[in-house]
Formats: sequence, structure tokens, C-alpha cells
Amino acid sequence: MYAIIESCGKQYKVAEGDVVFFEKLDAEEGKKVTFDKVVLVSDEGKVQVGNPYVKGVKVEGKVISHGKGKKIIVFKMKPKKNYRRKQGHRQPYTKVEITSIKTAAKKAETKAAKADEKAEVKEKVEA
Repeated sequence: MYAIIESCGKQYKVAEGDVVFFEKLDAEEGKKVTFDKVVLVSDEGKVQVGNPYVKGVKVEGKVISHGKGKKIIVFKMKPKKNYRRKQGHRQPYTKVEITSIKTAAKKAETKAAKADEKAEVKEKVEA
């Protein structure tokens, strides 16, 4: 099962257990993050495409760390004019581990499973 989510103006293909580098998110390390803007979900060959987003689907992740990427050099030059500017840049990022992809079908399955467990417990108590 995988999903394509939209975050920070970009689209990312994610699956459960993946570690993804997003542009800096406003979340503390160790906190959970929820992505609601799911563009596509593929589950065992069944594909759901949103218009623009798939309803009832959420992707949850856990913030692992924050950091900065490799330095890139921005060099501007105008020939014959003695104009040269050198500048470095390091893009901040947030490292997120994807913990689960929740669909409407999965929610129904978990609710049914919990109801079955409660019924079994009641039967055992009554017997």
C-alpha cells in the first residue's frame, strides 16, 4: 500500500515505514504529524485518485529530526563588469517516518474487529 501526498508545495510517494525528508515543518521532534492532502492511494491493486484530494484518507507520521541539507553555491557574475557575488545556502528539512496510511475501509475494519472482540468478551463473562 502506498499513497501520494502533497506537502510543502511538492508531492511525495510514501508507504508505511518510509523515512521522508520534507521541507521544514512546524512540529517538534517525536510528535505525530498528519497529512490530509492525499492525492492518490493504491491498496492491493485498487487505486483511488482524488479530485483534487481523496476524501477520508489520512497519512500519519512521526517527526524524527530537523536539520539542514548540503550546502549549494549561488554564484552570480556579469562578464566585463567586475560583478561577482558568491553566496551559500543550506535548505532546512524535517525527517519524518511514515507510521500509517488510514483509509475509510481500514477504519471500518478496525471498528468491526473491536466490536467482535467486545462481543467475545461479553460471551466469556456470561458463560
